[in-house]
Amino acid sequence: MTVAAPAPSDRAALAWTRQAVIYQINVRQYSAAGTLAAVQADLPRLKALGVDVLWVMPWQPIGQKERKGTLGSYYAIRDYTAINPEFGTLADAKAFVAQAQKLGFKVILDWVANHTAWDHPWATAHKARYKLNAQGEVFPVTFNEGQPSVEYWTDVIGLDYRNEGLRTAMIDAMAFWVRETGLDGFRCDVASLVPTDFWVRARRELEAIKPLFMLAESDAVDLHTSGAFDMTYSWDLPDRVFKKVGQGERGAPLLKAWLADQADPAKNRYPAQALRMRFTSNHDYNSWHGTDAELYGPAYPALAVLTFTLPGMPLIYNGQESRLDKRLAFFERDAIAWKQYELTGFYQRLIAYKHQHPALAAGAAGGAVTLLDAPADVVAFERRVAGDVVRVAVNLSATARTWNGHALPAWGWVLA
Repeated sequence: MTVAAPAPSDRAALAWTRQAVIYQINVRQYSAAGTLAAVQADLPRLKALGVDVLWVMPWQPIGQKERKGTLGSYYAIRDYTAINPEFGTLADAKAFVAQAQKLGFKVILDWVANHTAWDHPWATAHKARYKLNAQGEVFPVTFNEGQPSVEYWTDVIGLDYRNEGLRTAMIDAMAFWVRETGLDGFRCDVASLVPTDFWVRARRELEAIKPLFMLAESDAVDLHTSGAFDMTYSWDLPDRVFKKVGQGERGAPLLKAWLADQADPAKNRYPAQALRMRFTSNHDYNSWHGTDAELYGPAYPALAVLTFTLPGMPLIYNGQESRLDKRLAFFERDAIAWKQYELTGFYQRLIAYKHQHPALAAGAAGGAVTLLDAPADVVAFERRVAGDVVRVAVNLSATARTWNGHALPAWGWVLA
């Protein structure tokens, strides 16, 4: 199927994305109160931290039927155009977005278009909008059918995008939030499980309201080439490099191999304007894979430096600036222990460095990575745009090194 490109967005209005830093908010666990109002009260601290984009996990009501745990999953939505009473009210959502934007943030909402909760009204009033089994009934979202490792998302049921009414209703629901709160965009859950032509149409119609920033939970190249999304996940960097460093493998050869593939057009098919999200953690990594300490050990700060200096947009998951040291429960209340915000200065310096240097811009605006000579276990590189040049050296080992006259302690770095 050939997918028509969406109407051109006002890309000048999205110039702010080039050197932006994104921050993910897990409302339930952000505070003891677990409300939007409590997050709003903390916005001045986030402003001082320096982040630019606030990604809010789904704030809609969660299904009761087949609910997991006590409070259920954010991603089992019962009503697309309402607020989960656990988090507050529609007025609270409007106030949160308005205050965030007043402080200079952009706000994007996590959007779940692939499935709903079992007790979403559509499941009875519009059954044709769902995937049905041989008996004509809705069934749990299921992957790898017929394989030894079948995966069931037992709390949700899948939507069928062959249904034109579903497409219209879904876009209408997204438009509701743009109009009601003035959202600046969406992070779209399991985006590649939804047809690309739906996203193309959704973006075109939504941008009749305002220019939007679109992040896909996917690494599918066609989500960029179709014009549907601005940014996709870069799972390849933590999977191919970061996690293996945490498991004791030598990081420099791994990172150099990854960089070589990034520079190879046959292996890196993303268009130049594609933004890739670089991260060490997010809600899935923290809850299901492990904390930064579990995944990366003492290498964690060095790897975080790479997310800020390699091409792309860096993500901070809430709590990382306070050295989040526990896996946050996904279906229960489990508030972040903010402690002394001990990594705030570390992140503030990285964010300021990202903001100050055009060479570190994401996408086509940023400088290419050129490797520099460095001792074993150190990866040093340069990025430049016009008169702006940055040089980065990261020691990916537990042994002290020296680079270009700079002492690099174990897992140390220099930003020149």
